[in-house]
Amino acid sequence: MPKPLRTVLQEVTYHCYSRCQGFNKLLFDNFAKKCFIEAIKMCQDKYNFELNAAEIVSNHFHLVIRTLKDEATISLIMQYIKARTAQRYNRATGRVGPFWNERFGCTIIEESENPEEYLLNLLWYVAFNPTRKGESRDPRENYIGFIRCYLTEGLVLPIKITLHHYFYRLGYNFLECVKRLLFYEDAYRKRMALFF
Repeated sequence: MPKPLRTVLQEVTYHCYSRCQGFNKLLFDNFAKKCFIEAIKMCQDKYNFELNAAEIVSNHFHLVIRTLKDEATISLIMQYIKARTAQRYNRATGRVGPFWNERFGCTIIEESENPEEYLLNLLWYVAFNPTRKGESRDPRENYIGFIRCYLTEGLVLPIKITLHHYFYRLGYNFLECVKRLLFYEDAYRKRMALFF
């Protein structure tokens, strides 16, 4: 049975994720992570979109991407990132076969009941993903560590992170936005503590 068609819209924010083939930890080593980062950088050079969050876990990744009017679709962006990562990694290591388990999954944030709340909670969910899996002690220490861009004004990472416009609605200036975003971190930590 064919898979249902993906909803492809412009000027919306997608939470995208994809797992490595067979749930293997192909993204665990630093070389694979570098391949993934390089693929994102190449995609940012080729297409116009906003990357609002990005984090790697050993067997999957999470991206939060906002597509722009009359620019590349989410399918084109994700296809490019996944293909370039697999191509570079397989060529360099001599590995053959698929790198990714299936087509990427995604959720449109603006279709949720409360998009702002969803996005602000999602930023911490993505940031804490490697921590929950035991791969980092703190989201600020993750391999990408995108959340630091939301906490330190003007911080530059190897990939360009565009702060989502919902973040800027939290306050009148950057410090006020950070202060309110940290409330979402506290709430997330409390929810996490219930399960561990």
